Amino acid sequence: MLVVMKKDSTPDDLKRVVRFIEDLGYRAHPIPGAERTAVGITGNSGSLDPTMFEVLPGVAQALPVTQPYKLVSREVKPEPTRIRVGSVEIGGGRFSVIAGPCAVESEAQILTIARLVKQAGGHLLRGGAFKPRTSPYSFQGLGEQALRWLARAREETGLPVVSEAVDEASLRLVEEHADIIQIGARNMQNFSLLRAAGRSGRPVLLKRGMSASLEDFLMSAEYLLSEGNYNVILCERGIRTFSQHSRFTLDLSVVPVVQKKSHLPIFVDPSHATGVRDRVAPMARAALAAGADGIMVEVHPAPDRALSDGPQALLPTQFEQLMAQLRALGSVLERRLEPVS
Repeated sequence: MLVVMKKDSTPDDLKRVVRFIEDLGYRAHPIPGAERTAVGITGNSGSLDPTMFEVLPGVAQALPVTQPYKLVSREVKPEPTRIRVGSVEIGGGRFSVIAGPCAVESEAQILTIARLVKQAGGHLLRGGAFKPRTSPYSFQGLGEQALRWLARAREETGLPVVSEAVDEASLRLVEEHADIIQIGARNMQNFSLLRAAGRSGRPVLLKRGMSASLEDFLMSAEYLLSEGNYNVILCERGIRTFSQHSRFTLDLSVVPVVQKKSHLPIFVDPSHATGVRDRVAPMARAALAAGADGIMVEVHPAPDRALSDGPQALLPTQFEQLMAQLRALGSVLERRLEPVS
């Protein structure tokens, strides 16, 4: 159920509606809009009578939400969500670029890459401190020390930091040191981790699972919003198919479908999707053309010596060239790539 407030409703009217919903034993989710506020209702096991809400002062109407993902749906919030992270605004017609190494390997490495990303016009810095790897013998990340180095890179460059949490213990550390918590593809349906991230005050970047349908993806995002965290960024990173010419199959068609069904911004990760650096730039340009709100790409000054996913990492010169191409394409498509102040 969605309770839509009148344009001239007062804060007291909204508080009264929220209290009424909570007294019924349900959870209220006030969602400000461009013209009016709506209140999503979750926790009800069956349909609700709209008239019991429509008689409340300040209420315009009460509507059923037809999608299983309620808070994520455009029915609840018609306007696209914009998320402010430091001096960067994600969504709202802007195209944002998250770039950095798959894994933080040393302080010198992450500072060098952060400077390169900033100089080339990137907006946010990514870096893995905790790495969920297919093999238990692969490099698993440097943990909290890596997060401290990422924080220092943010202090020097002004780039907000994105880093992945793999469990609730690492979530607390990422929340302390980073600006955006990443939930990776392997944890997209780790529901206890999603609930914990939903209670965080940090924005969350949620990657699509490698075998997840669109509904699976949006329902995972619903876990985050249902816990009160409405600053969620979706990220398409490729799915498993029968194809063998690429690491995964990048499903760019999901971008316009997500934007039709959901108000959340959606990014694309062409690095993990293709697995080969020479294919990253074409797919990054395609993501902008498809209407994505941004991309996440990997950059490394010496990818042949990288401890994680070196073959898909762009060289600094390739990243600079890609940023120039994105700015040129963005000017044609009226998509802004604004520098970080």
